[in-house]
Amino acid sequence: MRILISGCGYVGTSLGLLLASEGHTVFGLRRNTSALPPGIYSVEADLSTPLPVGTLPGDLDAVVHMTSPGGSTDEFYKTAYVDGPRNILSALAPHNVLRRFILVSSTGVYGQKDGGWVDEGSPAEPESASGRRLLEGESLVLGGPVSAVVLRLGGIYGPGRTGAIERALREQPREVDPARYTNRIHRDDCAGALRHLLLLRDPDPLYLGVDHEPAPRRAVAEWLASRPDLSRQSIEVPQLTAQADNNTRARTNKRCSNARLVASGYRFRYPTFREGFATLLDKTYAP
Repeated sequence: MRILISGCGYVGTSLGLLLASEGHTVFGLRRNTSALPPGIYSVEADLSTPLPVGTLPGDLDAVVHMTSPGGSTDEFYKTAYVDGPRNILSALAPHNVLRRFILVSSTGVYGQKDGGWVDEGSPAEPESASGRRLLEGESLVLGGPVSAVVLRLGGIYGPGRTGAIERALREQPREVDPARYTNRIHRDDCAGALRHLLLLRDPDPLYLGVDHEPAPRRAVAEWLASRPDLSRQSIEVPQLTAQADNNTRARTNKRCSNARLVASGYRFRYPTFREGFATLLDKTYAP
């Protein structure tokens, strides 16, 4: 297959190398392609404006669009999730032979705060402008001329992205508050799931990309506290406190289900945060 990865950054590069290792021809689109590794052909372009003729390689079989917004304003989200896909589809329209267009979205489209389970059939009613732009981009590609799939990812972590661990070490859980759930996925499972959906014969239009276990912050902190490697390094592990968390109500709180992705045949390399975090900690704090 000839595959274009639009926004070939942290996850996209991992996906591209995985596909290239299997013999696929992979193109990585970025504003600046100097960081792309060997094995991924560079396509330098700015998706905020219509693409000049000839910018994109010909005879593409699939596109994976996974650009990150360059900032937090509505305009950045519009460029990344609405203008970008539209400009790619418009550039390919004259000779469109695409078999599949995958848009990487976010579980941030769910505004639920009650800690309940959500899946692909749950209402997506984000309170934020960024969430509404995500939904706009999803509607654009799913209603377009190409067979499309949307993958809504949870929080991404992995090599070089240990923010989830650092926050758990820094922030004190509140024992008097209801559990506030976090949903995440390792970078390698992001890449693996996208590869799976690219090659799947008859995919559904929508999937959630999260691991098997939405975890309360408290559970993550307690697991970290049990790690002997952290205690050997004199890392301060947070303790449970009775202080109330006044910001809890302002945040979403839901448990995202990956049942549809698993039923489609994907098998996770890191089924829960424990396997993924353990790998990162072993590399970071190895004696």
